[in-house]
Amino acid sequence: MAQKPSIPKGTRDFSPIEMAKRNYIFDTIREVYDLYGFQQIETPAMENLSTLMGKYGEEGDKLLFKILNSGDCLEKFTDQELIEKNSIRFAAKACEKGLRYDLTVPFARFVVQRRNDLSFPFKRYQIQPVWRADRPQKGRYREFYQCDGDVVGSDSLLNEVEFIEIMDEVFRRLNIRVCIKVNNRKILSGIAEMLGETDKITDITVAIDKLDKIGLDNVNEELRSKGLSEQALTLLQPVIVMKGSNREKLAILKETLKDSGTGLKGIEEMEYILGHIEKLPLTSDVETDLTLARGLNYYTGTIFEVKALDVEIGSITGGGRYDNLTGVFGMEGVSGVGISFGADRIYDVLNQLDSYPTDALKTTQVLFVNFGETEISHLLPIIAKIRAAGIRAEIYPEAGKMKKQMGYADSKKIPYVALVGESEIAENKINLKNMLSGEQSLISLEELMEILSY
Repeated sequence: MAQKPSIPKGTRDFSPIEMAKRNYIFDTIREVYDLYGFQQIETPAMENLSTLMGKYGEEGDKLLFKILNSGDCLEKFTDQELIEKNSIRFAAKACEKGLRYDLTVPFARFVVQRRNDLSFPFKRYQIQPVWRADRPQKGRYREFYQCDGDVVGSDSLLNEVEFIEIMDEVFRRLNIRVCIKVNNRKILSGIAEMLGETDKITDITVAIDKLDKIGLDNVNEELRSKGLSEQALTLLQPVIVMKGSNREKLAILKETLKDSGTGLKGIEEMEYILGHIEKLPLTSDVETDLTLARGLNYYTGTIFEVKALDVEIGSITGGGRYDNLTGVFGMEGVSGVGISFGADRIYDVLNQLDSYPTDALKTTQVLFVNFGETEISHLLPIIAKIRAAGIRAEIYPEAGKMKKQMGYADSKKIPYVALVGESEIAENKINLKNMLSGEQSLISLEELMEILSY
């Protein structure tokens, strides 16, 4: 008996309906990036391991999918090396390539390789899958898509303003109510200075970033376990639970961080961004959130995160300002700012809200019933004209039973079926059936095209 086929854990198939939904998301993101002058690039699914290794930390290196060299990958090994069974040494000799872990490192490599051909600032977007050898679980996959946008070679905070506009526009088009949370790495560094705990900046920010998930008491307990003094904890409490408008929060911070040059610089950057954002017709809430502390080993300025308001789910977009993107490849001083839309989480949100527009699913709009060769000869030029007008149409391939052809239309959720037999050909008409209401009407080709051009 043949073995039942399967796919690797942490990967998924997508049906035609699911693909239509996903393409609706990708197309929306792509269209908005295009509006703002971003240019699309793609990089290979696999990179040299020398490009990937050491860029994501020790844990990230373990999660890289490595590709065995072609040919006899064992020929370079001694018997002793094989007996030792050292997986790290084995991978170093047997694998020269790996699947990309994210889109950022390949993008950095791309910029360095093409530095003489690019115009800076360079505005790029990239919508491609990435792979991580993680333990599969709900909402976490080994293969998933990232939708990144970056501006490199510019220190201007106008880029941050535009990214907020881009995020707002994407979610407005997708009909998802969101809150765009904003913070600044320099403000968090200033808070650590104020506490006298600059060496614990990572521990502090990692802990307060969990406030929504584990609550204030557990955050404080985690900070104690990291060696934060009770005095520092007392000073930190008003910052963690700070309320008020964006401007009110920044006014309080100005006083709190008055002795921190770094902190004041971060507040100045936030004020600049908010000053421009307040003049724009955004539909999303923009909130200064001092507990937002994503990726602090990477980000150096503004930090973004987007939360859906009507669905319980993690962040659906994130990003921020970083320095020296290309430094790991020997090209120093290339600053940038970027965001990444979480396509898989956005997909889950739209499914829960059931807010896909009908025309986004791109189903066939009209099916022509096949009565035989005479009718086919008459219909093919008509169907070609309909398709030329942008109407999605198909003809059933065999002259089968009417019930079977109607069942096909039902299964594909095709809204209209066109019946053209001898009498319709003689009158140069089309008998159009509305599959939802069951109504039928004898109409001209022009009337058919008017009905379907919605």
